[in-house]
Amino acid sequence: MVTAIVLLNTKRDKVNDVADEMAALDGVSEVHSVAGRVDLVAILRVAENDALATLVTSEIRQIDGITDTETLIGFRVHSSHDLEQMFSIGMD
Repeated sequence: MVTAIVLLNTKRDKVNDVADEMAALDGVSEVHSVAGRVDLVAILRVAENDALATLVTSEIRQIDGITDTETLIGFRVHSSHDLEQMFSIGMD
């Protein structure tokens, strides 16, 4: 599984619209509206790098209202939760 964190800024009146559109995309597991230097933080989880490239460049970039993004690729999860096991249920 490939995990990416996407930091997004949006036009002022588009935060909720962008968040809703992002959350509806396959591969986007969470979208958080946040306070700070960015408007939204999205967590992406896909099977492979090619799927991540398609999601970011072909789908997310097409959403109206996004003004800037920064994509961070996760290398290793440090967590008390076994995310790999949670997302692999029923997938062989």
